[in-house]
Amino acid sequence: MADKYNLKNPAVKRILQEGKEMQSNPSDDFMSLPLEENIFEWQFAIRGPRDTEFEGGIYHGRIQLPAEYPFKPPSFMLLTPNGRFETQTKICLSISNHHPEHWQPSWSVRTALVALIAFMPTNPNGALGSLDYKKEERRALAIKSREASPRFGTPERQKLIDEIHEHMLSKAPPVPQLSPSLASEEQPRNEEVEAQVNMQNPEALTAGEGIPDQSGDRIVEEQELLDNANPNPAGEVEASTEIPSGVSSNQLPQKSNTRVQKPDDRLFTLAAIGLTIAIVVLLLKKFIKATEHGPVFMDGS
Repeated sequence: MADKYNLKNPAVKRILQEGKEMQSNPSDDFMSLPLEENIFEWQFAIRGPRDTEFEGGIYHGRIQLPAEYPFKPPSFMLLTPNGRFETQTKICLSISNHHPEHWQPSWSVRTALVALIAFMPTNPNGALGSLDYKKEERRALAIKSREASPRFGTPERQKLIDEIHEHMLSKAPPVPQLSPSLASEEQPRNEEVEAQVNMQNPEALTAGEGIPDQSGDRIVEEQELLDNANPNPAGEVEASTEIPSGVSSNQLPQKSNTRVQKPDDRLFTLAAIGLTIAIVVLLLKKFIKATEHGPVFMDGS
């Protein structure tokens, strides 16, 4: 697979590292691999989160990595009907290309899949492109998702989808029955959770080496979520994080030598000024009065 790519390209190197790490440290909750003919295209399947109406379901999807990966975020879409997201529709998350301002180069495909699993049972709050099926309907879709993998793309892609489905099905537990308490309880509220994966941050890739978005893809407006990504799974590529320069001493607040006058000092000063003015006024009045009545003579003793 790697023979036809420039291994010195930072994005290619990063993607190959993630693919290798994904295979060396598999998870029972998800599986994802790049296409043989294009490593910027990944197929994935996630298992429905436990203790929810999605439990036991196998949900397939597609990931598109940009030419500037990991400095620009990927895009995601689900292919399996699930009752939470529309299918073949780009999903808007804080880890997706719809919110590049939230993306961090230290995040990875693994981070995104863990976040997506945690996002599924949250309340859509009527967001554009989201689905708000009843729990019984989602449970039925979870059971149906195990029957066969979705049909999508080229024969090469479909072969990979089928292989991933068989692997996930072998690891998936039976679909539990929906209990009355689960059916009646409210869905958890959305929360934005941050996660970082210890990853190397390669330099930006030259433009034009990625794949274009598929025509007709729609942007889904969803509330942002990123939850409980594996912080540093065994064998994962270690990060090379640049430490920001420290703050110089002249940027720190300096102690002022200016004396700050206390409230008591100010009151005393005002009182003294007021008294002085009053004395001056009295003296002026006496002087004016004495002038009106002529010279004033003092008795001698």
